[in-house]
Amino acid sequence: MTLVLIETADNKIKKSSLEAVAYAHALGNGATAVVCGEISPEEANVLGQYGADKILQTPSPSPVSDEQYVYFLEECFKKANADVLVMAQSILSANAGARLSVRLPADFVSNAVSLPDADFCVKRSIYTGKAFERVQLKGNKKIIAIKKNCIELKEVNKKAEVISVPFAFAESKVKTISRQSTAGEVLLSDAAIVVSGGRGMKSADQWHILENLGKALGAGLACTKPVSDEGWRPHHEHVGQTGIKVSPQLYIAVGISGAIQHVAGMNASKCIVVINKDPEAPFFKVADYGIVGDAFEVVPKLTEALMTNG
Repeated sequence: MTLVLIETADNKIKKSSLEAVAYAHALGNGATAVVCGEISPEEANVLGQYGADKILQTPSPSPVSDEQYVYFLEECFKKANADVLVMAQSILSANAGARLSVRLPADFVSNAVSLPDADFCVKRSIYTGKAFERVQLKGNKKIIAIKKNCIELKEVNKKAEVISVPFAFAESKVKTISRQSTAGEVLLSDAAIVVSGGRGMKSADQWHILENLGKALGAGLACTKPVSDEGWRPHHEHVGQTGIKVSPQLYIAVGISGAIQHVAGMNASKCIVVINKDPEAPFFKVADYGIVGDAFEVVPKLTEALMTNG
């Protein structure tokens, strides 16, 4: 039996979790989705469409800490007599997955980009996407965190059985002291399209140009480290070697020179478009498409064309 950890945002299942369901279904040993909280019947149907046979859900406190997730998943492992847990690569999976692997115990691999072979060797991305390695999971229990946008979503149109699982959440030893809402935003970690800006945008007051393009594309917004250091954009949008790593289908870089530290955080993107007025900008060397021009002229025209043509 394969468990799949489901993550949600604004009461919607994250695309990355649907990819995890599709991955678990492809393993061919039955896929049971695990939801800490409750989801709507419509969202339960979506899980079934992508391969979930069952859905285990339990009422939960809000928020649920990584520590509480570990105990809940450990209990689900025991009740379902599971062999494998599949998770989307995320902050949650990095923290909870590692802790759970010690408690079970289980073999744990992160950044997986392929299904296991007959010897349960899994290909994983390393060195910020510049190389791959094959890892063999030999233990009786296994935890796999899959990299986003690496698994094709295919509808299989199952009907998932929803099962309520009672679980007593002990009070977490970790206390949340503040929270920032991202309601209405496209989460950068889940975005299929990312619009990113650098110091070429000149100031925070000019960022509305990229925000408009992002809205037209349904994209997440990102920035370089110098931009976040200047306070033009929040630090959670910083993509780079010391920031968030992303691998969207489309990455649009505006006013970014292309320093290696930034490229390390997004070089796994499927298609890279660079807009820069400097034809010698290093970013053009890794771009699939490039536009040499003033961002303050090019981007509004691109946005207008998108809005006009839908």
